[in-house]
Amino acid sequence: MSNYNTEKKKHKVKSHSVGMILPLYIFTILFVACPLIYMVALSFATPGAVHGVEWIFTLDNYKKILEPVYLNTFVQSFKLAVTSTLIIGLVGYPFGYFMAKLPAGKKKKAMLILMLPFWVNSLIRLYGWIIILQKKGILNFVLKKLGIIDKSLKLLYSYPAIVVGMVYVLLPFMILSVYSSAEKMDWSLVEAARDLGAGRIKAFWTITWRLTLPGLLSGVILTFVPSMGLFFIADILGGNKIVLVGSLIQDQMTRGNNWPFAATLAVVMMILTTLMIWLYRKLTNAKDLEGVG
Repeated sequence: MSNYNTEKKKHKVKSHSVGMILPLYIFTILFVACPLIYMVALSFATPGAVHGVEWIFTLDNYKKILEPVYLNTFVQSFKLAVTSTLIIGLVGYPFGYFMAKLPAGKKKKAMLILMLPFWVNSLIRLYGWIIILQKKGILNFVLKKLGIIDKSLKLLYSYPAIVVGMVYVLLPFMILSVYSSAEKMDWSLVEAARDLGAGRIKAFWTITWRLTLPGLLSGVILTFVPSMGLFFIADILGGNKIVLVGSLIQDQMTRGNNWPFAATLAVVMMILTTLMIWLYRKLTNAKDLEGVG
């Protein structure tokens, strides 16, 4: 009798677990898997003569990416992503690291300051940068008053302006990633290294850097991938002088009416994202094994 009751309870628990997880599977299939499958299938289709799509298999969409004009767009996007991610890493890592070392009260205040920009729409914040960077803007006014420049600098609608916009929008993601990694760190290991004779720099590179590297790599993923496709930043602060992959996808869907090619560009971006995540997992797993060894 007791075995029967035990089996009955197990069956109830199993049924309850399946009932809880089934909606998640349905949601994932309908809103994640199905759109991805459709996008991949669409990338092999042929654009219609006037409108729509003809479901004729072709590899021309992928060959088209190798044309200089489109390949150059990927190169420009990649360069911008690398530049932005490098600056974000150099600024965000120290910020996240020292924020994790703050006392509890100051840590909450720093987190609040970091979260404040998210309460305002990103487009409104970027238009704020237009006020700062334009010829008669705040930055030129301050630089003139300080005697650093005589003539107003042309900062707006330039490559540096786009980089500034990218850094401003994506920096919090790097800071939060590093902060999350540094906060979980066992600081007693650093103290032990110092007690054993290691200097500040050596203790940092041998202990702190290794333990916070997963957070830095996570921040790189969260900043590098979006910076290749955040076309609205390039449009607002760059004046359409630099075309990103995201801009190209939008243009193909709206003006060009070439949905298969837009899907192809999206698939390539998805592959690049997957490779970045795979590389991140490889590096973090390698660090974990190294730590165990």
